[in-house]
Amino acid sequence: MVIHPRIPTLSVANAHLDTMQYSQAGLLETAMNIIIRAKNDNSKAHASFSDTSFILSFQGLVLAKLVADPFDVSKNSSTDFNYVVTSSEIPLDSARMHQVDLALKKKVITFDFKGNSRTQWRVSLLGSVKFWCHLNCQLRFHPVNGTYINSRCSSKSK
Repeated sequence: MVIHPRIPTLSVANAHLDTMQYSQAGLLETAMNIIIRAKNDNSKAHASFSDTSFILSFQGLVLAKLVADPFDVSKNSSTDFNYVVTSSEIPLDSARMHQVDLALKKKVITFDFKGNSRTQWRVSLLGSVKFWCHLNCQLRFHPVNGTYINSRCSSKSK
């Protein structure tokens, strides 16, 4: 008998760019809402997540670090985490100012979103299985109205 447990995953379920203010002096201020979904498709065991953290950045400049306390996700279930991220005015160098100018002309601004979480679940009589879920993706928004341009951002293997 071969056991193929379903691996818990993390994904960006939705996001919204609430505020994006950019001054000619090169100051960027943002506020956004990011919904992260922890999903457990395993019908036989609950999953535990710990050491969960994410970094939101723009052109290599860290805007925020997001963390979650250890949590469990029941069998065949998911849990959403709503992160509200607000940055104070961040001074940009000329290269980043140029990137913002290009993004505004293209009407799409991109932020990098990276993170991971340690997961664990029991597999019948075999014991616990532990591994890391990793996210590494780009969050793209229309700067005019803040809508999220949905793209695949999941720790699930491709």
